[in-house]
Amino acid sequence: MKAPDPVAFTAFGIDVMWYGVLIGVGFCLAILLSYRRAPEFDIKKDYILDFALFLIPISIICARAYYVIFSWDNYRGDISAILNIRGGGLAIHGGIIGGIIVAIIFCYYRKINFFNLADLIFPSVALAQSIGRWGNFFNSEAHGGPTNLPWAIEVNGQMVHPTFLYESLWCFALFIFLSRMTKHRKFRGQITCLYGILYSIERLLVEQLRTDSLMIGPFKQAQVLSLCVIVTCIVLYVILNKNQKTGNGVN
Repeated sequence: MKAPDPVAFTAFGIDVMWYGVLIGVGFCLAILLSYRRAPEFDIKKDYILDFALFLIPISIICARAYYVIFSWDNYRGDISAILNIRGGGLAIHGGIIGGIIVAIIFCYYRKINFFNLADLIFPSVALAQSIGRWGNFFNSEAHGGPTNLPWAIEVNGQMVHPTFLYESLWCFALFIFLSRMTKHRKFRGQITCLYGILYSIERLLVEQLRTDSLMIGPFKQAQVLSLCVIVTCIVLYVILNKNQKTGNGVN
């Protein structure tokens, strides 16, 4: 299977890329679902809209900055290339880091429990990732090495692993799982920790197949960060669960 045309449509002489369309759809669905479920987490619906106004632009900026930093040799001295995100080049880890920073500040000013907001948002983040990954397919990027598997895709005349598909399916399953877990949440932060652990396990495995990974010296950046997140979230899970048992968890 070959990737289709990366251009979704043309408006006023400007090509609108599938990459941007799919990321936009993912953002919109994530906000809509979070808006509808906000009362379950003792959060006003209007706060989600306020949060989104800051979250969307800052997470995109951070996702781009993260990608550029770890691919600096490709962008050195070329400001126009740094600003051009239409052809791809957004790192989900950078977007998540930016989103967490925005959430911490937003929760401080709105007097919201951070883990309540995070537990509400992260299932929808997984759904947005599941949708957004298909943008990599249209751009013929974020793929793996050569394979003869029947679901391989063709990139530059070679059949390769569709790693975007592996992550998309995993993230959709993660969205379903976390959404159901929210009904059985035992403590604030439980959903957040589960997201961090389960998404990072997937990224740790799938990244091994990719051929275009961002690097830290000889190591794949996403794998290093994923290991750190797994360890951090396991420790945090134990601490938050212990606090719940002493009466400091979900009321």
